[in-house]
Amino acid sequence: MRRGERRWFMTKALEQAFAAATKLPEDEQDALAERILADLAAEQRWDEAFAASADELGVLADEALAEHRAGKTRILAPERM
Repeated sequence: MRRGERRWFMTKALEQAFAAATKLPEDEQDALAERILADLAAEQRWDEAFAASADELGVLADEALAEHRAGKTRILAPERM
């Protein structure tokens, strides 16, 4: 295997799930496929959004720590909210 190359494999659990899915009627297989693909697309969008905001999140974290060190924060007490 060359550097940077990935090998793709399916876990036993996923193999079992797909094997079970092949026994479903065609319309149910299509519905399952749509749900899986939608979930994977949502996960990809989340990963991209999180990666794009990493610098901004770092700045916000630094600001929050500075406020805490300056005594501008207070302990959250949900029971008193």
